[in-house]
Amino acid sequence: MKTSNHALFGLFFLITSIFLFSGCKDNTYEEITYKANVPVYMGLDEFRGAVKRTTPQSLENPGKIYFKDNYLFVNEYHKGVHVINNSNPSAPEMVAFIEIPGNVDIAIRHNILFADSFIDLVAIDITDPANPVEVDRVEDAFPNVLPPLDFTYPVYGLDFAKGVVVSWDVKDVTEVVEKDAGFRHEYVMFDGSGAPAIGSNKVSIGPSATGVSGSMARFTINMNYMYAVHNNDLKVFNIGETPGISTGNVIPLDRQVETIFPYNNKLFLGTTTGMMVYDLSSPATPTFLSVFEHINSCDPVVVEGNLAYVTLRSGTQCNGFTNQLDVVDISSVTNPFLVKSYPMFNPHGLGIDNHTLFICDGDAGLKVYDATDPMEIHMNQLAHFADIRTYDVIPYNGLLMMIGANGLYQYDYSNLDSLMLLSHIPVVIP
Repeated sequence: MKTSNHALFGLFFLITSIFLFSGCKDNTYEEITYKANVPVYMGLDEFRGAVKRTTPQSLENPGKIYFKDNYLFVNEYHKGVHVINNSNPSAPEMVAFIEIPGNVDIAIRHNILFADSFIDLVAIDITDPANPVEVDRVEDAFPNVLPPLDFTYPVYGLDFAKGVVVSWDVKDVTEVVEKDAGFRHEYVMFDGSGAPAIGSNKVSIGPSATGVSGSMARFTINMNYMYAVHNNDLKVFNIGETPGISTGNVIPLDRQVETIFPYNNKLFLGTTTGMMVYDLSSPATPTFLSVFEHINSCDPVVVEGNLAYVTLRSGTQCNGFTNQLDVVDISSVTNPFLVKSYPMFNPHGLGIDNHTLFICDGDAGLKVYDATDPMEIHMNQLAHFADIRTYDVIPYNGLLMMIGANGLYQYDYSNLDSLMLLSHIPVVIP
């Protein structure tokens, strides 16, 4: 059998290449095995068809809370939203669960619930809260959002073309790398984050155009606009054409933003390095007013009158080591200044209502203060529920709704001398 010159040349080239490569590998390359975060993907078609209503679920890993028209909406971290009929806070009723992959934040205008779903923003009609229906979606509203990961290990094989990253597998991976060069880490950012007797009191709150969020929120609504903080951006969405959403301005910020709080036609942004204030006189284009600087720390903020209350905490990706409450004078909103700081244990969310200040102090529990005199807040503690791991609160018209690692708690604080526990929906460990 004859062999062509071309075939002989090709065989010679192949053998020579293998020989040369093998020689180089012995001298220059090595095979290494290490543990890494390997992405788990969901295809885009499956992902964008995944929002649906299911039967009520138990609280397992509750996150942020939102209250509107006697309904409570509780985020189940990265899974969806619990819908709770709260017309009687002494006996709240779980009526539905909305599956929303990657959900962390929510906001509501009229009968439309807006929720993040990893990289997308979805609009869900809750005219009948027990039967929610997706009605619109902005694809890639939050590009490249990733679920939390174990920073002990690097990321391996991240490829957004494969779909949406919905989780991580920590496992061994093997690579051939240049000898003595180690392996190349892929650094990524994720948006993330980071719960007795039943009374008979009934607190009824009338209907409103928008609801009330906790202080850890990253979404808020003003008139026909929704504002979302995402990494180093303030994003504006026009939601005036119900149920549609259209994207608006993206305002770059010079720092990492954690939370957003609306007050008197202004936005107060809690960032890792300070409280920023934006004016909404032109709601489509928020304009910068001022910043109150502080050391690196995560910091939700709430406002009442001429004072802003900011909590700073350690033990987060914000790299801070301070745990305190800052009281900031904003009577001149273009020149905020510190009034006083108070040491805390590990404060997270907080709320203020008619000078009554509620602070979720992490594992130290819920603390309630009379904040009438900002210089003496520490001397005027009204209550301390030390056995609850707390995350965030919504105080409203005498009703305190609090979420934490042990579940959802509700208190009647109409009598500040004796806060009354109305109900508790516990976390169920699967």
